[in-house]
Amino acid sequence: MPESHTVEYKRNWQDDYLKWICGFANSKGGTLFLGIEDNGKISGVNESKKLMEELPNKIKNVLGVSADVILRRKSKKDIIEIKVLAYTVPISLHGRYYIRSGSSNQELAGHALNEFLLKKTGNSWDEIIEKRATFADIDKNAVKIYLRLAEESGRIQERGLSLKKLFEKLRLTERGKLKRAAIVFFGKDPGKFYSGLSIHVGKFGVNDIDLQFQESEEGNIVYILNAIIEQLNNKFLIRKVSFEGLRRVETLQYPLPALREILLNALIHRSYYGVHTQIKVYDNRITFWNSGFLPEGITLDMLKKQHSSIPRNKLLAEVAFRGGYIDAWGRGINKITEACKNAGIEEPKFEEHLNGFLLTLKSRDQVTPQATPQATPQAKKLLKLLKGKEKSKKDLMNDMGIKDEKYFKEFFLEPALRDNFIEMTIPNKPSSPLQKYRIKSSQE
Repeated sequence: MPESHTVEYKRNWQDDYLKWICGFANSKGGTLFLGIEDNGKISGVNESKKLMEELPNKIKNVLGVSADVILRRKSKKDIIEIKVLAYTVPISLHGRYYIRSGSSNQELAGHALNEFLLKKTGNSWDEIIEKRATFADIDKNAVKIYLRLAEESGRIQERGLSLKKLFEKLRLTERGKLKRAAIVFFGKDPGKFYSGLSIHVGKFGVNDIDLQFQESEEGNIVYILNAIIEQLNNKFLIRKVSFEGLRRVETLQYPLPALREILLNALIHRSYYGVHTQIKVYDNRITFWNSGFLPEGITLDMLKKQHSSIPRNKLLAEVAFRGGYIDAWGRGINKITEACKNAGIEEPKFEEHLNGFLLTLKSRDQVTPQATPQATPQAKKLLKLLKGKEKSKKDLMNDMGIKDEKYFKEFFLEPALRDNFIEMTIPNKPSSPLQKYRIKSSQE
């Protein structure tokens, strides 16, 4: 057998290997073989009789766990099997905690350790009561949106429930007190209670140093899901423009069903002990990074195959399921892959990266930057005012006699930026008070 989540080979015993036994005990159990090379070749173990006498007591005294230590004879050489059961309580080695991740051993620290210790109590982070919160901290508009989707999905039939009764039904309260999941899913200001809940989106050039502009969104799950999709759709992603007769047709760089499923997975399954979620948009790819390791027992290879749903945040996942946001069958990755396949782009790439999970989508091969769309009347007005000049947003609004800033941004400024007719003079600081706009060099 190759080394795996439950199998480890070592040539001979060293006390440092107590870390591996600790890792097995904190995970699903496993067997440490002594006298076998990493490649599976039998080398035999030295002083097998002495080890058979010492190891059971050493493991018991240092770790407080019992292990079966068995001597076997293979190819005329001694092999020792140390079989370790999974423990429901956390096991430490000199105050340090270890778990198995794939075929490697990892020490837990910081947020990952907090999450591990909490899990051993039978709870997940989102199920803990938030003593500081009251129902005054709940965004009723987010609840209305949620209920509308839940009714459409048919997973919540009861109508006219009071907010407290609804939250009881969703298990978002305990003894009348709100749980963390209630704040994260429906809170007016979740950031008031927990840090790192925002999603940061950045547009990059040739590399990670070349940051062109960025945006950040923070809020409850109901709000932030739509807000980020809107940011990507309207500001960050390229559209392929074609015409069917007189009708202009825009094809987004990445399929919206895939983007939505990725964001849902990020929001539901992220580690809420960690830092903010990061989305990096490049000309030819987009990456999503989320804090938190894969669930115990799930490997990268297993993601593309049929596997059970093992949510990190059990209550958030249940609320999302009842609302029709996700299903409960562990199909999220398959749905993302299928959406990419239908859109004619490569399968997503999954990686464990910097104590988190990284997903990369490559752009559609046929998409090129939107350099030659037809200028709208609004864009033509901007181009006329900016000919040979650089002007601030305030100056442009004054020139046009427009007082409503939101209207100006939505119908004039943002479409012209998106269609590459104009550009910022300070692209890495979009909100700078010194920001001005000019005609893009390719349009002059």
